[in-house]
Formats: sequence, C-alpha cells, structure tokens
Amino acid sequence: MSQQPTELATFAGGCFWCMVKPFDELPGIVKIESGYTGGHKENPTYQEVCSETTGHLEAVQITFEPAVFPYEDLLQLFWQQIDPTDAGGQFHDRGESYQTAIFYHTEEQKQKAEASKRELDASGRFDRPIVTPILPASVFYPAEDYHQDFYKTNPLRYNSYRKASGRDDFIKRHWNTPADKAKLKDQLTPMQWEITQMNGTEPPFRNEFWDHKEEGLYVDIVSGEPLFSSLDKFDSGCGWPSFTKPVVPPLVQEKPDYSHGMIRTEVRSRKADSHLGHVFPDGPKDQGGLRYCINSAALRFIPKADLEKEGYGAFLSLFEQEK
Repeated sequence: MSQQPTELATFAGGCFWCMVKPFDELPGIVKIESGYTGGHKENPTYQEVCSETTGHLEAVQITFEPAVFPYEDLLQLFWQQIDPTDAGGQFHDRGESYQTAIFYHTEEQKQKAEASKRELDASGRFDRPIVTPILPASVFYPAEDYHQDFYKTNPLRYNSYRKASGRDDFIKRHWNTPADKAKLKDQLTPMQWEITQMNGTEPPFRNEFWDHKEEGLYVDIVSGEPLFSSLDKFDSGCGWPSFTKPVVPPLVQEKPDYSHGMIRTEVRSRKADSHLGHVFPDGPKDQGGLRYCINSAALRFIPKADLEKEGYGAFLSLFEQEK
C-alpha cells in the first residue's frame, strides 16, 4: 500500500507496556512509542515519573494514517484497553503516573474524543461515570529504550505482568459481554453466526465465494477488518475460498485446533476474534506453500470499484501494482 498522510495520537492508559501491543502492526499504524507526557519536568526518567513528582503520565504516542485507520477507530480501541471509571490509576498500578487520558493534537481530535466519551458514558457498559480526561497534547518524552516494544523484547515478563495486573480480566468482563453477543447475533445471519462465533464450517461448493473471481477485498463480516485480497485467491478444488496469504498478516491470527480428533491450525481475525477457517501447508509452492481455507460466511466482499467509498482506498495500490 502507498504511504498516506500521517497524524499523531497520544493516549495514557496506565502501564505503557500494555498499551503498545493492542495497536501494534495494525494497518495504518506507522509507529508506536512509549513515553511520558503532561508533566512539568524536562526529560524525566522512568524513576522520576514513578516517584509521582513530575506530573507526567505514562503514555503511548501513535503515528497513524487516518485514511487507513481513522482516529475514531483508535478511540474505540483505546477505550477497550482501560478502566475509564478509575481516576486513581489502572488496575494494580496506582498513582498519578498511571492515570488515563486522551491527549488531543487538533480541534477535530478533541471533538471526536469528546463525542466518543459521551457515547461510551451513555452506553451503560460501566456502572460508574467515565472519568478519563480529554486534554491538549503537550511535550512527549520518549521513554528509555528498554521500555520500547516491551511485549516483544521481554515477552515472559510482559505476559506475567499483564496477567497479574487484572487488566485482561477487566476487559473480558466489560467487553464482548452476553449483551454484546445478543446484539451481534441479531446483526448476523444464522450461518454467519454459526461460522464466526461457534467455530462452524459451511458446506463445500455451496457457499458464496468458493468460485468468486471478481477483483476486490475480502473483509471480516463482523468488524470489517481487511483480511484477504482477490490477488491472492486461487482455485484449490476444496470447495471453499482459498488464499495464499492474508492481505495484512497481523490481522489473521493462528492457533492450534485439536477438535474433531484432528491437529489443525485455526485462523481467526484479530479485532473481532471471528473464526475464519484453517491454514494448511498444501498451497502453491511458488507462492509460499500455504492454503488459507476460509468460510465464505465469515467474509464480506468489497469490489475494487467500491474500495474508496467504503473506506478501503489505501488498498487500491495493490491492484495498480499488479498491472
């Protein structure tokens, strides 16, 4: 995809170790940096910020392409990582430096953040008021090198810390709730629900896209996240849509599947956690050797001609490169 104009977004969500991975490697996310902002001391150290004497909050600053990943989507993802009703810190991390905040860089960001906060407050998802402040962005100081991409450089410590902090348990209790599931079930057809939420499999050769040949993008039926391109689709003869690779690899996650007495690799979408299908090592050797065998009911197809108006204009360059 061609480079798009970029903007900055700055969020404080408690420990900055935990605020990088949810945004990292998503389409349109160019860079994520952990650091400190909102305080009064120049170039503070981690120890100084943790001493609660500098006024800084731990935060992440995200360079993103709004044409690919709109600011509204960043806000939605941010709310899903934090306890926005806690003014004293986040989970077992207490103190000013662990408070939450949205730091806006433009008047447009401010308006969108305030609207997003009002919508969340009115949703009834939480039984206490939303207290996360929306503040003007100030100087952002990058944290020490060892804090950057901590979930990658220190995975064992990161995973242990995150699990013990209580963050994941809180997220599970307040997002993807039974009420959310009921609402989603009303929005999907019975087959779409069975496939994406119950790990089902549709009949081969009797599904929408198994022999579909039009140029365009296949996105998650639940979330709209881009998953596969017609450029990577091939006829495997199996009766389901088959692709050699995802269009944005980090959006398709793999996990072991031992169901039905078999050993397989399941593929699921990252944002919606929809069951998509499975990946097998019997694809075209000259294109990597993989076959992503995907259920049509997990997908929505967007024709090439509609990519721009549907908000996927950044993917048009893929088809232009093919010419």
